[in-house]
Amino acid sequence: MEIQLNGKAYPLDKECNIDDFLSKLSIDKTKVAIELNKSVVPKDKYSVTKLANKDVVEIVTFIGGG
Repeated sequence: MEIQLNGKAYPLDKECNIDDFLSKLSIDKTKVAIELNKSVVPKDKYSVTKLANKDVVEIVTFIGGG
């Protein structure tokens, strides 16, 4: 299975949800926004939203500044 992650092909060995995927990447889910197939996924849906073959995922990281 393969998804597109931030514009690049990314292989996945099995289906997983967004929570599991972020854990695999060591990304804190409280500091990112996820767009899946051009739709923003609410954080409370990460555990029930599964990634499928050919999905397009964008991970946007929040950066503080001032």
